[in-house]
Amino acid sequence: MPALPRRAIPAALPVHTLPRAVLIACAAHGIACATEAPADAPAPTQVVEIRGSLNDDRMTPSLAPEALPGTVNTITAEDIATLAIGRDISNIFQRIPGVVANNIDQGDTGNGFRMRGFATQGTHGADTAIYIDGVPQNIPSSQGGAGHGPAFLEWMTADMIDSVAVVKGPVSALYGDQNRAGSITIATREGGAATPSSAAITLASHGGRRASLTLSGEYGAVRSLLVADRYRSDGFRHGASNDRTNLFWKLSTTIGDGIYSLRASYYRSDYAGAGYLSLPAMEAGLDPHSTQFGLPGFGDAHRSTLVFNRQPTGAAGWFATVYAEDFERSRAIATSTTLHTFGYDDRAIYGGRAGNTWAFGDSAVLTAGLETRADKGDALRRQYRDRQPTASYVNNQELDLLTYGAFVQGQYRLLPALKLHAGARYDRFEYDLVNRKLPAASTPYRGSAFTPKLGLLWSACPGLDVFANVAEGFRSPAAEQISASGSLGPLGAPGGRINAGIDPSKVRSHDLGIQARPAAGWNVAGAVYTIRNDDEIVNTAPDVFLPSGQTTRRGYEFDVNWQPGRAASAYFSYGRILRARLDNPAPGAGALLSVPAHTWKAGAQYRGALGAGMLTLNGDVYVTARNPYYTGAPSVRRDMPTYVRYTLRSGYDIGTVQASLALVVQPHRFASDIAYGTAAGLLVSTVPRTQLEGSLRYFF
Repeated sequence: MPALPRRAIPAALPVHTLPRAVLIACAAHGIACATEAPADAPAPTQVVEIRGSLNDDRMTPSLAPEALPGTVNTITAEDIATLAIGRDISNIFQRIPGVVANNIDQGDTGNGFRMRGFATQGTHGADTAIYIDGVPQNIPSSQGGAGHGPAFLEWMTADMIDSVAVVKGPVSALYGDQNRAGSITIATREGGAATPSSAAITLASHGGRRASLTLSGEYGAVRSLLVADRYRSDGFRHGASNDRTNLFWKLSTTIGDGIYSLRASYYRSDYAGAGYLSLPAMEAGLDPHSTQFGLPGFGDAHRSTLVFNRQPTGAAGWFATVYAEDFERSRAIATSTTLHTFGYDDRAIYGGRAGNTWAFGDSAVLTAGLETRADKGDALRRQYRDRQPTASYVNNQELDLLTYGAFVQGQYRLLPALKLHAGARYDRFEYDLVNRKLPAASTPYRGSAFTPKLGLLWSACPGLDVFANVAEGFRSPAAEQISASGSLGPLGAPGGRINAGIDPSKVRSHDLGIQARPAAGWNVAGAVYTIRNDDEIVNTAPDVFLPSGQTTRRGYEFDVNWQPGRAASAYFSYGRILRARLDNPAPGAGALLSVPAHTWKAGAQYRGALGAGMLTLNGDVYVTARNPYYTGAPSVRRDMPTYVRYTLRSGYDIGTVQASLALVVQPHRFASDIAYGTAAGLLVSTVPRTQLEGSLRYFF
């Protein structure tokens, strides 16, 4: 059967939490074992699910994310086809339990991805390691308005994606920097029989329009996939707009026991963002369409990438990835009626990874490999006045960032119903930082991180899996933390501080979880986790960054998927963050991290014949609540307004034509999934209360 996302629960838990996990496990064990089907019972009917499901044989040692002893959610191309993606590729994660994924209406500013209480870098995807075809996507020390380690996925469209795996927690040793909340691996599609050729036109509210072309074919032994996409939007807010072009070409072939591919992509975007608005001001009458300070932000991006891949056709064999990328991005954020802070990255990035997987029958698998990444270029933030550059800089650095390391991961089936998992990474950082603003702060940096992983998976009985893991993950120091730039000023100024002794920020994550099939057509998953960071990098004084203090994140998730038959399916999930806080905050600072304590997701799908074609109906609801923030002086803790989003989508396939219509409703006044607390009150990026999108696709 197609797979349902999995859940996890931590091994090192507070005493009052352990009984909950034990009760969940025992209850699921009793239900699943009592309802075990006889050996001669017919196989359950396969259905089209609205999101991925579990691999039925998780006990088989494998390199695949689905074989990990942890919470793993999968998304397939078929799942994506039932989603209302709109302008934001982050929407492919909208059904993943416990995940807040979005791109606020500020242009192409990065892809928000927050889970397990991590929100260190706001909306831009840091603290989750994201890889596409083996290529890391997180950009360290980005100054293009996004901070350290953001992921920019706007170069992708839904037509390029074959599958997505979301791994909760740092249990996999295959992924390095930013793997603290977890990791995401995305595989792109191939041409040939697996992907049909098509052309599509999409129209949406607020001036949204898209034209896309997919050309798929086979030329002898070579499979080719070309995707071209042009998207434009006027935006809901005054002054907001987006103009984006995406090109993607992938050639693949199978030679012997390997699949070789070469892909090239080009992405260009010009955008304007309307900034944030004060919630108290809107409650007093400010138009939610307004632009912050009456001065829109602006930016652009250019990204060209070339990637070579080799993957074995089976479970064992050697693999390799080599990539090169030209990355340029800017973002100007309005700070007053005349001023912008202009962030800019101009980077040349290249690297690779290679290794081998050995399979020992059905009892064990071992993977070992090496990985390296070089990142050279400029990163700066500069003050603009009346959209013209001034001589004042926040920072300006020439970066030469080299990271390299090794990883090993293995699984061993100790008993038919018990599988052990172990892995480790060693990553080394060799940085050379030229601080143009404060030259005395220029410095080399040398550091390293060792992160072990350990877990087990127990098939308690047919229909019930229990897993546990303890794993470490890390985040590299940002260039600004190593070579501080002080307050706003000119280039070449005296002074500066070097924090060369700073260490990578490491976390230790504990998970304990279950996955059960209590009855035909039902999947139930539960998880509890605890994540402790004993050396969170904090700003202890002006220009002083040190591994200091401790943060703790603790929570649980629950997920149910029901598939009563071939035509229908439904899901419900609930994520609860019990603790996400700085354990020893600075005097006068708030201790709670700004992440929602409650996340609900639910939905249903119906698919059946209608006339000469096939009708697909989807309904989804998403709710986040009790998201804390601090305002005032002295600061007072408050909660952001509850956010609710309903999505209705219908699709109709007849012959070579596919039509779809989607409606997104956000009923709360001044609705926003992202907001920031300030001394003056809550700042939000308002979104429309209703959005409509229609698409027509022709297959050939």
